[in-house]
Amino acid sequence: MRIAIVENTSVTHHGLVGVALHEAAALIDLWKPWTGQPLPDVPEADALVVFGGEQAATDDHTHPYLPDLARLMAAYTAAGKPVLGICLGSQLLARAFGAENQVGTAREFGWVDVSLTSAGRDDPVLSVLPASFPVFQWHSDTFTLPDGAIHLATSATAPHQAFRIGRATYGTQFHFEASRAVVADWLHRFPEGVDRMDPAFRARHDGLARTLGQSADAHGLALARAWTGLVRRD
Repeated sequence: MRIAIVENTSVTHHGLVGVALHEAAALIDLWKPWTGQPLPDVPEADALVVFGGEQAATDDHTHPYLPDLARLMAAYTAAGKPVLGICLGSQLLARAFGAENQVGTAREFGWVDVSLTSAGRDDPVLSVLPASFPVFQWHSDTFTLPDGAIHLATSATAPHQAFRIGRATYGTQFHFEASRAVVADWLHRFPEGVDRMDPAFRARHDGLARTLGQSADAHGLALARAWTGLVRRD
């Protein structure tokens, strides 16, 4: 299988999604539009993954490629090919299907409990997770649910934590790709950003990683493997 991955910032960890893709012997086409690299015009790969970034999904003035990326996600969906949008990727996916991006209204950071909706418990991908599970969050923005989307997961702060459009297009506000190793690297690379989100987190990190982080790793890898299983080798 061939997977197109779009990175939206200079430090992008593929994390547990990368583990699942490598297990499946996926070939990766890597796109970095924030550098000025043009996006592909048509859905050439078997699936598309769009990771997070520090920008808002509406920051067209600083990241003029964002409307084209939203259209690309819609084009993959229209072609029946799996799409995965994580954090910023989920916000762009919501934008692509006519939802409202809400900037600065839903601040979440750290390992946060997320709960499946009844539809999530029956979903072919998210049903691999327990009804409630810890997962890493780092965001301040959220979105309304696109028309026709299936609401899959929720949290106390950001109700639209996961949704599906069609057979295999998924958006997750939460960073299920963020293993404990990824989180530790974020703390090392972005200490000021972490402190802005939660000044106490770095002091509490080690204990949280041994408990909530260990569970989040297992659930994140299960979710990554389940989504990867949707990709059809053409």
